This record gives sequence, C-alpha cells and structure tokens, in this order.
Amino acid sequence: MSIISWIVLGLLSGAVAKILLPGRDPGGLIGTTLIGVAGAFIGGWASARYLDRPIANEFYDGATWAAAVGGALALLVVYRILFGHSRSR
Repeated sequence: MSIISWIVLGLLSGAVAKILLPGRDPGGLIGTTLIGVAGAFIGGWASARYLDRPIANEFYDGATWAAAVGGALALLVVYRILFGHSRSR
C-alpha cells in the first residue's frame, strides 16, 4: 500500500475506533488520524508478529482493516488512561 492508503486507512480506522468508544477526546480530525495511523501500524505489526498473519498489500483486505481498527482501539484506550483526566471539564 502507498502512504496515502495508510493515511486513509488510519483516518477511517481512527474514526471507527472513536465511534466504538465515544467520549471526550481532544484532537479532532488530526488526532483521530494520528491515532488511527499509529493504530494501523501497531495492529499490523501485532498481527504479523503474534498471529502469524503477514500484512497484506491490498487496501480491501478484511484482516488488515481488523488489525488497524484493533490497534486504533488499543491506542485510544491507552490514550484515555494516560491523558483522560488532564483536561479540565
């Protein structure tokens, strides 16, 4: 996949993660994209490393999307644990 594909995958997986875990998160579109792209990389790495599932070079591979969304969810949970109470409400 190209870098544009990774960014689109990250944006969409970050958006899905925020839909699945609604709440107050700073960052907006840029934060969602960064969490999603980092989650896509982490999810892909974990999938290749621990599940013996190599990263596909196809944009429409379901396992790639599942790994990206799972990684984004994990990063969003860690982000909320670390920085959830640092913002005044």
